[in-house]
Formats: sequence, C-alpha cells, structure tokens
Amino acid sequence: MRAKRWVIASPDTERVRVLSRETGYTPLTAAVLSARGIDTPQAAADYLSCDVCGLHDPFGLTDMDKAVEVVREVIDRGEKMVVYGDYDVDGITATCTLVDYLRSKGAKCEYYIPNRLTDGYGLTRPAMEQLYEQGTRLLITVDSGITANEEIAVARELGMQVVITDHHECHENLPDAQAVVDCKRTDDTYPFSSLAGVGVAFKLICALEGDTLSMLDRYADLVALGTVADVMPIVGENRIIVAEGLKKLSVTANIGLEMLLREAGMKNRRLTSSTISYVLAPRINAAGRMGKAELAAELFLTKDPVRAQALAAELCEQNKLRQNEENKILEQTLTRLRREYNPLEDKIIVLAGEGWHQGVIGIVCSRLCDRYGCPVVLISVDEDGVGKGSGRSIGSFNLFEALTSCEDLFERYGGHALAAGLTVQADRIEELRTRLRKYAETHVTMAELVPQLHIDCMVQSEWLTQENIESLSVLEPYGMKNAEPVFCMKNMTVEEITPLSSDRHVRLSLIKDGKRFSAIWFGIGAGGLGFVEGNTVDAAFHLEINEFRGRRSVQLTICDVQLSDCEHLADQKILNLYNTLMQDGPLTAREARLLLPDRKDLVAVWRHVTCRAEDGRLSVPDGALSRRVAWESRRDINIGKLFVCLDVFQESGLISYHFKEGMLNILLKPYEGKADISGSVVLATLQSMAG
Repeated sequence: MRAKRWVIASPDTERVRVLSRETGYTPLTAAVLSARGIDTPQAAADYLSCDVCGLHDPFGLTDMDKAVEVVREVIDRGEKMVVYGDYDVDGITATCTLVDYLRSKGAKCEYYIPNRLTDGYGLTRPAMEQLYEQGTRLLITVDSGITANEEIAVARELGMQVVITDHHECHENLPDAQAVVDCKRTDDTYPFSSLAGVGVAFKLICALEGDTLSMLDRYADLVALGTVADVMPIVGENRIIVAEGLKKLSVTANIGLEMLLREAGMKNRRLTSSTISYVLAPRINAAGRMGKAELAAELFLTKDPVRAQALAAELCEQNKLRQNEENKILEQTLTRLRREYNPLEDKIIVLAGEGWHQGVIGIVCSRLCDRYGCPVVLISVDEDGVGKGSGRSIGSFNLFEALTSCEDLFERYGGHALAAGLTVQADRIEELRTRLRKYAETHVTMAELVPQLHIDCMVQSEWLTQENIESLSVLEPYGMKNAEPVFCMKNMTVEEITPLSSDRHVRLSLIKDGKRFSAIWFGIGAGGLGFVEGNTVDAAFHLEINEFRGRRSVQLTICDVQLSDCEHLADQKILNLYNTLMQDGPLTAREARLLLPDRKDLVAVWRHVTCRAEDGRLSVPDGALSRRVAWESRRDINIGKLFVCLDVFQESGLISYHFKEGMLNILLKPYEGKADISGSVVLATLQSMAG
C-alpha cells in the first residue's frame, strides 16, 4: 500500500474561538467546522440543520405535476403499472418504497428489477416487450431511465405510458416520456440537485400524498438506506433525510429491515451511517451482485415475519458467497500482479480473467485501487469470448475520458471519472491494455498517484476528553461531503504494540505530554508497521468513546501513522555515516560499530526479506524496513546497518536493490547452494574500522 500524503487544514485560531463562543460548540467541533469553511454561526446552523422544515416542495421538480397526474389517472382506471428499478441498494429501496406506497393507494402495481448477470444495467427492449405483453400500461422508472431514449421509445410505440424518476446526469435530448423527473435536468430549478434515486422516488410519493412529513415518517429508513449506500452528499435535504432515517431505523416498522438488522447483529445497537455503509448495504448489494436482487426487494415488501427472517438469512448467505467470490478473484489478481506489476513504472492496472464473477469484479477493482493507489480495470471473459469489465480510479485520473480514448475497441461502455463499465471482445483486450497504459503515461504522474489523507486539524492532548469527543456528534450523520473528522497529533511515543486477530489489526499505546492513549489500527498487522516500540510518530485518527464492561474511555481509530521529524533526523544522522562509508571517507571506531552488523543481524534481515518477498520482490517505504526487521527480530537494526546488510547480499549476488518515489525495492536473484559472504568488501572495511 502506497504511503499517503497528508493534507492538514489550518483553521484560523481566532475564528475558531469566536465560533465556539457564539455557538456554544466545543473548540474541537468549532475547529472542524472552520477547517471546512464553515466559520460563522449562521453558516454552521445552516450546515448542521436536520430540521424537517428544510425539505423542499416536491412540485419544485420539473415535470412532477405531470408525473402525479399520470399516476393518479392510471390508478383511477385500474390499469396495471410496473416500477422498473435497479439492482443496487439505491434502486432496490427506491423500487420498494414506491411500490409499497402505490399498493397502499389501491394501485395494481408490480415491479421489475433487471438481473445484473443476464440483463445488465438499465432498460432493455426485451423487457419493454415482455412487460407490455403482461398487461403493463404505465411504466415508472426509478434510479434509471434518463438515458434510455430508444427503450422508452419502444415502450411508447407498444402503448405504454412512461414516467421517469432518476438522479443521473442527463443527455441533451431527454427521453420522450409523459414525465421526466430528474434533479439533474438542466432546466430544473429545484434547489437541491444531489438526491439519490430513492430520494427522487420519495419526492414523487410526497407529491402524490400531498404530505411530505407523514411520508418521511413512514419511509425515512428506506430512503436513508439508499441515500447513504449510493454515496450521496450528506448535506442539505440528504442530511435531513438520513438523520430522520437513522432515528427511524432503530424502531423500523418495516419487517424485512428489522429482520436484516437482527440477522446482521445490529438490533438494539447504536446505528450510524457507517452501519448502513459497512453492514446493511453490502448484504443488500450482494443479492444484486449475485443476480438475486429480487430477494432484497421481497424482503422490504413482505409483511410476513417468518418469510422476512428467511430472506434476511438468505441475504447474509449471499453476502458470504459474494465475499468468497471476491476473495478468490482478489487472490488471483494479486498473484498475477506480483509477477506483472511494476510499482515504479505502471500507472494503471488492466487485467482479464476467464470466469470471473461479473457481479463482484467492481469490488475487487476498488480494493486493488486502494492497495496500489492507481486506476484499475478488471475484465471477466466468458466462454463466448466476450469481456465485461469494471474500472475504478483515483481523483487525479479521469477513467471515463481514458476509456473514451479507446472507444473504438468497445461494444459499449459508460460511467464517470471514478468508475466505469465496459464490454469488449477478448481479442481486443491486449490492445486495450496497451492503449490505456500509453494514455496513463501522458495524463498522470507518479506523484499524482500518491493517495491523500485530508486532516481537519492538529489537536492537543488536553482537548481529547470524553466531553469534547461526545460533542462531535452534532456533526453527524457522516458521509460524502461531510466525512467523519480526522485529527492529528505529532510526536507521540509508541509505548506498546499489540497484534490482534492473528495480526490482522494492531492496538497501540501512545504517549503524548505524559498522557496515554489507546489506539486501534484496522487492516494492518504489526509486521507491516513502519515503526517499533520506543519510536516517535505522528498519528492521524478518528475519535470515539470506547465502552467495555461498563468502562468508557477515549479511543483513537488510526487512519495513518508516520514517523516524526525527529526519527527522520535520527535516520539521516546514521545515513550520513553510511554515505561517508560508501564514499570511502573516514569513520571512528564507534561510528563503524553503529553500522556493523553481526551474523544474527544479517540472518534477521535475510529472513525478513525472503519471507516477505512476493515472487522475488519486496517494496516498502524507505524508512520502514529497518524498523520492521527490528520489531520481528528484537534486534537493534538501524537504517544504516540495514543498508550494509543489503550491500553484503548484493555483493554476494543474492539481491539487487534501489530507491524510487520514497520506496525501497528489493529483487531476489536466483541462487543455488550456500551463499558465501566472507568476501564482502563493505563488511571487511567496516570490521577494520571498528577495530
């Protein structure tokens, strides 16, 4: 995983003080608001408001009046209508919310959700023909339809009326439907353009009912679920909807949602937007990814508790199957990347594999994108030689534009700057890989691929009290454009490192100004740290109150840790000695002994490198390896001594190594028999200097 570049905001101290005094917020909360450009009492009140009075009139959306008129007429005539949804959480919750409401009004309403694996995304001509033949006379799209001009033309020709509700970007020419309700319409004057698909569907319900508040009370849980899962900005109307939805979620009247909470172990626990993102959404999305979105739809629509419990259990089982498929593909891609990926040169990853599950390659893309810090495209090739791919990118690289540069190779493609999908014939994949690599060479630098960590502010140890941390709750709910605050403290001493869960996570004891802080770092083991006990580090973290056996305490949830300047200075002093050695300069006996490894030191370094190397390669941040070896071996191995060990191995033909972009890169060389290091010049030179 690439090292992160910290971007630390510096809120104006005086403005923070004034904001805290005039609003009553603690300095910690005021500092976060100020760091985000919210530095007046009125701006803070507007930004943080969750008042339901802030919801806008649904008839402010263009064509909403037409949509309401069409739907009411079809209900009155007793004709069949179908809600056409999508297979992700936003699409499923939008479908179920609208279907449930329409049925409660006596409508003959069914739903249709395309199968991700066989139908693909959006409206299709076969689906239009099938629905008409089944008696559908009104088609209402949710979370889809805004670019389906041809398919909607087919529906109209067959004799169906069409109402579109969507939230995606519009083309210049809108589909020829009875009503097109989309907050992204260029001619729309609605004051909030970031509703989710379920949010737009909810607005249709509010308009039909003529009572927004009663509909919010009834459906806020499902609307919030889809809004957070679709990574919508949690500001404006979305903030109000999600805040109300989280309150509603804990006492939900939706039997299916309650059973899913129980099955996921979240019933009677504090629910946050993170609960949706990391617990509920993956289970619902899993159904769609595995081609069984109808299970999730039925879960939210059923009134039978027994059936709901069975469906919730099935969704959790589908999620396990999804995880298994995901891990299988991830392991295959990692194995290939150890051989094929060059972290010093490659700016994009393009891989294809036969039989990869189309529903999960997008998740694997995201994981590889995070791991390698570069754009990733994965393509699943079926037995007919057709490749269906997904791509994920980083902020500095527009993936959609990159694919557009290769559009002549695709049967179809679409997406946006950070995520995209494509269909390509297998015999064109190699050319696609070559052209995307050339495009990346001229459109992004290695420096731009370094991931950034945005930190709201530096904090002092005395600020980290339970009262101050609890006061941060006024900032919730968190999400896109209102991220959970990240804080930073510098020059903390690492007192203790405790591996957890078979070294998948670590607990740290950190000391600052005589105060001890407990910290937990998920997803990294002690062997992957770039520091050891006794080192001085800078830590970036979220803040929370940990409750264990009735005891409450401050806990830091680590986002990243870097060596403090004093550690870099200490390394540099040793490196100066090492550089003097390499330039045949003089060293005192004491200085030589600081660099001179003994046999156990050499064994420790060699064992670490060979055990940690993957397919003969090891790349680590340039200041981390000496500390990692020191941690594992419990030996005093400084950075200069490490380089001497590497030089000895390089002289003996065992390895080669070099530096680039802050990374130390080691390549193991083929070697038979027992290595002889007795002829090492650097070792002999140091031994003579050390006396």
